[in-house]
Amino acid sequence: MKTNPDIARKSRVMDRRLSIAPMMDWTDRFDRYFLRLITRHSLLYTEMITTGALLHGDAPRFLAFDVAEHPVACQLGGSSPKDLATAARMVERAGYDEVNLNVGCPSDRVQNGQFGACLMAEPQLVRDCVAAMRDVVSIPVTVKCRIGINGRDRYQDLANFIETVRQGGCDTFIVHARIAVLEGLSPKQNREIPPLQYDVVHQVKRDFPSLSISLNGGVQTLDQALVHLSDLDGVMMGRAAYQDPYCLAQADSLIFGDSPDQQKSRHNIVRLMLPYIEAQCRDGIALHHITRHILGLFNGLPGARRWRRFLSENAYSAQAGPEIVEQAMALVPEQHDTSMLA
Repeated sequence: MKTNPDIARKSRVMDRRLSIAPMMDWTDRFDRYFLRLITRHSLLYTEMITTGALLHGDAPRFLAFDVAEHPVACQLGGSSPKDLATAARMVERAGYDEVNLNVGCPSDRVQNGQFGACLMAEPQLVRDCVAAMRDVVSIPVTVKCRIGINGRDRYQDLANFIETVRQGGCDTFIVHARIAVLEGLSPKQNREIPPLQYDVVHQVKRDFPSLSISLNGGVQTLDQALVHLSDLDGVMMGRAAYQDPYCLAQADSLIFGDSPDQQKSRHNIVRLMLPYIEAQCRDGIALHHITRHILGLFNGLPGARRWRRFLSENAYSAQAGPEIVEQAMALVPEQHDTSMLA
């Protein structure tokens, strides 16, 4: 008797030891497919999708993903329990492994829509949003937040937020180890100016040992992730994993216990990407929508600059296809790539 894949997916225990952060304009379905070729086990996240986009826009396009991306979570932005419940049902029906509520983004357009980090000032509303989603889906409902916002940056404020939201049924929090300054700082400045306070996230885990607590913010390497994993349930990497994606190549062995022999070279990752690129181009996707995500793959190797330049100059042609990527790859000597695996 065959197992229903939907049932198998819902019953699978989520391994959150390493995840890749939801990043606007970056972690689209093309990037996630690429990252999955580098790491088989890391949990991937979509860009934030607003409830309005799903309820009133092209939901199939926003929710589209490849089955190869599993495990993959969908992050929602919103503050209406009713709308979030409807959107969460759509996320589950689309096949995602988790639905995550954004309570951490500090951008102006997020605040104007009454979601993101400003919701840390309304823990009861976040609780109600989580409860509404939990009532209608069987996949995990999680929350990504900051350690605080300006005016609510005491540890007790964060502890009260966690305790309140857990009452709605949330047992998993991804905590960015900076406060969000909602006035006067841009989103970029909010990633750089407020100091990282890793000790606060570790204190949350000590105070809420039954909850799954993952840390986000400033983690650049797998070695740094391993240090945090000695006390925490997970680490979420962001821009470092996007700008230098091959930094994830050892994730499956170092963090998830796979044999190091399964690590792929950069060239082999590109070769595995080619059939996907061909299929996407055949469906009308412009090549540059895909290649913009792979520019950093050969960082640190001789020929990396030629790879980036060739893709940047040639991927915008209307006729560009996988052959452009093959030609770019030929500019990077393979012996330097494979020697690093020896």
